[in-house]
Amino acid sequence: MKSKMFSIRTMTQLALLTAITLVLAYTPLGYLRLGPINASFLSVPVCIGAIVMGPGAGAFLGLVFGLTSFGNALIGGSQMGVALMAVSPAGYFAQAVVGRVLMGFCVGLIFRAVRRIDRRGMLSYVAGAVSAPVLNTVFYMGLMCLIFYGSDYVQDMVAATGAANPILFVLAAVGVQGLVEVLVCGVLGCIVSKAVDTALGHRIAVRPAAAEAFTAEQQEVAGVMPAADEVTQK
Repeated sequence: MKSKMFSIRTMTQLALLTAITLVLAYTPLGYLRLGPINASFLSVPVCIGAIVMGPGAGAFLGLVFGLTSFGNALIGGSQMGVALMAVSPAGYFAQAVVGRVLMGFCVGLIFRAVRRIDRRGMLSYVAGAVSAPVLNTVFYMGLMCLIFYGSDYVQDMVAATGAANPILFVLAAVGVQGLVEVLVCGVLGCIVSKAVDTALGHRIAVRPAAAEAFTAEQQEVAGVMPAADEVTQK
């Protein structure tokens, strides 16, 4: 019964975060257009899911994020996505989808790792929240350089930025967009995930406390009342 309730609650949380991701993806709320690379805020629900429910949920929400990005390129909604899709649809799928799945999974792992040494503080939530936009940029731009760096489209961007190597190109291309993502997604992800995790933790903590109180009361009663065999013998 308990596992069934947990499953229903988990599915409800995933459905809610998936809906939020879709709303952000298909409304102006999810992206801030800054040239060819848009600042994306879709890492916020991915971050919340990864922190509250673990790496698996983070990977699933990252998949949803990635599929919306890939679909956006299919319908011509992303200048960069359209250009890279023309070079290699499979390559852009890896960049847009696989990178986001890895991002969500790694955010959950980072939160768990920091949580082991920061059981009561905010450091684990800050680390998880900030790692989401950072890893989103690292995986997205890293895979773009790995797969598309030799393409004419990327080389034109490299020439425009004057970068001498892929690392300098990523730093120059991300620029303000990366800073905006880290600030917005980091702050929102940290605050919301901490609030949700605390609320769920309080709900879970009530049951063990009540159970312990009930057990203690039973033990006290057992200590006062004589055993059935003793009463019979008397």
